Amino acid sequence: MRPKSTDSWHTPTKRAKRPGKAAPDTRQSLQEGLVVASFGARLEVEDAAGGRLQCNAVRGGEPVVCGDRVRFALLRSGAGKRVGAVRELLPRRSLLCRPSPDGALRPMAANLDRMLIVLAPAPALYEGIIDRYLIAAEHFGIPPVLVVNKVDLLAAEQHRALRERLAPYAALGYDLVWASAKREDGLDALRATLRGHTSVFVGQSGVGKSSLVGQLLPETDVRVGAISEATGQGRHTTTTARLYHLPEGGDVIDSPGVREFSLWNIAPREAAQGFIEFRPYLAQCRFNDCTHTHEPGCGVIAAAERGEITPRRLASYRQIIEQP
Repeated sequence: MRPKSTDSWHTPTKRAKRPGKAAPDTRQSLQEGLVVASFGARLEVEDAAGGRLQCNAVRGGEPVVCGDRVRFALLRSGAGKRVGAVRELLPRRSLLCRPSPDGALRPMAANLDRMLIVLAPAPALYEGIIDRYLIAAEHFGIPPVLVVNKVDLLAAEQHRALRERLAPYAALGYDLVWASAKREDGLDALRATLRGHTSVFVGQSGVGKSSLVGQLLPETDVRVGAISEATGQGRHTTTTARLYHLPEGGDVIDSPGVREFSLWNIAPREAAQGFIEFRPYLAQCRFNDCTHTHEPGCGVIAAAERGEITPRRLASYRQIIEQP
């Protein structure tokens, strides 16, 4: 069992919390709902019958995010519009957070059981970014899947080379899906991965998260942008996280793109746990506070010297803890 973290990445998710103080409601008057979009303090909530309404979260409370289950009070209804207020945040199965530059945790999505890490040949694919996402997935207990999009951009030889480059992740047991939103390749495999789960698409801006969601939900308006010709970086084309129901079953959350998913205030012990092949060797280290960079008697370094950990993954871990 992983030691309990004492750094800023440890986020309890089981205890229910009320978003803040509110006017009293009888429990019978409250309804359960699912947050399908979050605009700061304004929420779009889906009720048990599938209807949608706008709700406000009471100020000063814990942030409510897409995927949260809540209890809300209906304040008014009429003229085809319903307005409510969230009174209670129900216990979460999981919570994905993104550390902000000041070190505070910023919730992104809740109640997830799949993290789809979308990659693409453009913007440039870097294993260091993949490893950062995998640390987050492992830390928050959300099973990750690597989705390689835009394979239509690759010639046959480039495709083979990329498969070889990503083969170490498959060898570690991570699922990979190869897809093209443009040509609709790999979408059946992607649907099978999503079926029956609540999943989030994460990845650099411009890798095609919204394009994939658009193919999975062709009747849904998902705004799609392009790669900036000037910078080669993707524009931020999805401005708010939104939950979509899939026709085949399951939900997906399309979250805002970020150019680089960075880790702040992550201790070496937590980073090492995110490299799953390190785990059998962590207890073999001579020192409890071993950083696996230079210490004598390090089980991880010894495993790397025996070829049981790849040099690239060990180098990636060290780069992350030195420049998170």
